[in-house]
Amino acid sequence: MVRVASPPPRPDLHALSAGVVVAILLLSVAARPATAGCGAPDAPCLVSSGQYFAAAPPWQPGDPPRGAVLFLHGAGGSGEAVVADADLAGPVTARGYVLLAPSGSAREGREGRFWSLGAQAPVRDEAAFLDEVMADAVDRFHLDRSQVVLAGFSMGAGLVWQLACREPDAFAAFAPVAGAFWRGRPASCAGPVRILLTHGWRDDAVPLEGEDRGDGVESAAFEGAELWRQVNDCADAHAASYADLGEFWQRTWTGCAPGSALTFVLHPDGHDVPAGWADMALDWFESLTPPSH
Repeated sequence: MVRVASPPPRPDLHALSAGVVVAILLLSVAARPATAGCGAPDAPCLVSSGQYFAAAPPWQPGDPPRGAVLFLHGAGGSGEAVVADADLAGPVTARGYVLLAPSGSAREGREGRFWSLGAQAPVRDEAAFLDEVMADAVDRFHLDRSQVVLAGFSMGAGLVWQLACREPDAFAAFAPVAGAFWRGRPASCAGPVRILLTHGWRDDAVPLEGEDRGDGVESAAFEGAELWRQVNDCADAHAASYADLGEFWQRTWTGCAPGSALTFVLHPDGHDVPAGWADMALDWFESLTPPSH
């Protein structure tokens, strides 16, 4: 939860001259962090094709624009639940980033929200929807558009894989968790990307080996990593470096296309966003692109 300090006591304006009153009011406005007017769990930000939520650190005029993590929830989830997740929102905002959390579309007879992905009939052009979200959020939340990471969990991660393949320049980097390509691995992608893949060793919902669910084939995460290596033109099939970051086992490829990045991270848990993921992912991102804030 982002905590904002209580405002100072207001002076007795009736006892002051008009000029002093104006000066005090101007100083008061300048001293307060700017508010977006929406984004809280009970007040979504609305765009023409949907809604999104946000958690943001304080900002006031004169502060530099900041980066953001645009995080896509899993099947049956919601953007509202994402910003209410202290383990995700807390680390992101503590580091000066804004957490943006769009909501998928409702489906008849099912609870929660879902993304138009895979075998389901398209309900919405999700790439266009995310463009709308970013166009609205950049000014509203004072963002540096060149410092936005597209991340997501499970079904949301599947959409991240898809968009990273189709539109690699749409975001500064991509960071899917517990996802893979849906309905099989594509033959090729549009170009090199900067991508951090995170997966649970015990994930039985989106297994590392892949799974045929009948309504779509979830490709293997390991297979997907090999495609990203080819897309990024990494010369060696083997990772060049390994790191043991507590419960995160990280392998990174080097000697790849200029400006690209590929890191695969395993953790010992199952189908979830593991504790500490946000800081680990932002450490990775900031090693590629120094923060603007």
